[in-house]
Amino acid sequence: MDRLWTPWRYRYITHADPTDGCIFCIKAAENKDTENYVVYRGKLNFVLLNLFPYTNGHLMIAPYLHVATLEAAPADVLAEMMQLTQRAEANLRTAYKPHGFNLGMNIGESAGAGVAGHIHMHVLPRWTGDANFMSTIGETRVLPEELPVTYEKLVKLRWE
Repeated sequence: MDRLWTPWRYRYITHADPTDGCIFCIKAAENKDTENYVVYRGKLNFVLLNLFPYTNGHLMIAPYLHVATLEAAPADVLAEMMQLTQRAEANLRTAYKPHGFNLGMNIGESAGAGVAGHIHMHVLPRWTGDANFMSTIGETRVLPEELPVTYEKLVKLRWE
């Protein structure tokens, strides 16, 4: 049996303690946007980098309101979320020139939501061939850019 050690994932596992509170609510309340990689704050939602991205530029859009489902979210929150998703697509196109995008949500723990109680939209730029042997066979992601570099690229783009 082959093993690939990924000690960086340990930080994710140990920080996923539900007794610490909701990570989106905490980041929204803190005044540490650079440290938390909050790229933009809208009226009802904010945009931040995923700390454990699938690709460079992997963004998430989360409402300030702690809400677990789309049906429970107010219409104005959902409208701004989609507007920010549209803006994220445009900004990622500008910054990274991807060939396509994955957009989506995992609602509920059984659907794969890492933060099951707080909806959030994932926006991932994709490139032809980015599902190479490392991801497909080795189940390992190779990210050529560090989060602070990604943050600096995206924080200065137009979000309104």
